[in-house]
Amino acid sequence: MKALILAAGYGTRLYPYIKNYPKPLLEINQKPIIEYLVDKLKKLKGLSEVIIVTNDRFFKHFQKWRDGLDIKDRIKIINDYSRSPEEKLGAVKDMYLVFKQEGFDDDYIILGGDNFFRESLNRFVDFAAKKSPAVSIGVVDIKNRSEARNYGVVSLDKQGRITEFKEKPARPKSSLVATCIYYFPRDKVGLIKRCIDDSKVCFDNIGVYIDWLTKKDKVYGFIFRNLWVDIGRIETYDMLKEIMKGE
Repeated sequence: MKALILAAGYGTRLYPYIKNYPKPLLEINQKPIIEYLVDKLKKLKGLSEVIIVTNDRFFKHFQKWRDGLDIKDRIKIINDYSRSPEEKLGAVKDMYLVFKQEGFDDDYIILGGDNFFRESLNRFVDFAAKKSPAVSIGVVDIKNRSEARNYGVVSLDKQGRITEFKEKPARPKSSLVATCIYYFPRDKVGLIKRCIDDSKVCFDNIGVYIDWLTKKDKVYGFIFRNLWVDIGRIETYDMLKEIMKGE
C-alpha cells in the first residue's frame, strides 16, 4: 500500500493568508497541517511509501520540510510542473500523473493535504479492506446543512454503499459530507483513466470524480466520528486554530 497526499493546489481561497506558500504547510500549534497526516500514516501497517504531489512553485518548500522529518527516506515528492492556478492540472490529473509514474499495481490511500482529522486511519483502512475491490471514502456528519453546501453530500444505504453523491448542492439532503480521504484498491486504480477520457468531468475537483465513480461502480463510505476540518477557507482555518488552542 502507498499513500498519496494531494498538495498541488494554490490555496486561492486563503488569500491573503497565503499566496506564495503552500496551504498544507500552514501551522496549527507550530506544526504543519501535513505533518499531522504523516504522523497518522506512519502508524499504518503495510505502508511502503508516502508520496506528495505538488506544483513547481511549492516544490522546494515541501523538499525543505521533508528534510527535517525522521522518515524523510520514505517520502517522495512529485512535481506536476504547473506554475499558477491557470496552469494547474487539478486533483484528478495529479492523481493520474502519480499512478502513471509509480504504477497501477498498488493499493493507494489518498489524503487531501489540507485535511485535519483526529481519528486514526486504521479503522478506515480495515473497513476499506473488507469492502475491496470496491473503492471506499471517508465521510463525516458536520451537523450543519447550510455548511454542507461547500462539500460533496452523500447518501448511504444500510451496507454503507454510497447511493447518491452531490457535489456542493444548493439544497443538501443531509449534513453527511465526503472528506478528502480515499482508498483505491489496485483493481480500481486504473479507472481514473476512464474518468479522464470523459470530457464532462471537472479535473480540478476530486469530488466530481467520486460522483462519476459512484455511477460506474460500487463505492462505500466509512463514517468518521471525530473532528474533521478542511482548512481550504479562512474561516475554517481560523476555526481549527481556535479549537486546537492549548492542545
